[in-house]
Amino acid sequence: MNLTLADLVGFIGVALVVGTYFLSQIGRMDVTRLLYPMLNGIGAALIIFSLIFAFSAAAFVVEVFWLAISLVGVVRALLKSRRGSKN
Repeated sequence: MNLTLADLVGFIGVALVVGTYFLSQIGRMDVTRLLYPMLNGIGAALIIFSLIFAFSAAAFVVEVFWLAISLVGVVRALLKSRRGSKN
């Protein structure tokens, strides 16, 4: 097996997405804090990058949705922290 840089980037993305999900499931990561959607979004972006070099339409669609949902989470976390700092 000959791994390319794109493969390595994709594997790092997978590690971020799966790792953050695992940590949330075992209660070690709060999904309402900024770190969770940030890591998921970065992971999805890295996977999308890897798909440029070995395209799969289904994987691309999943990752675009994953990235979009992560961006919603980032915005919500930022708004929550902003409201909290005003009190």
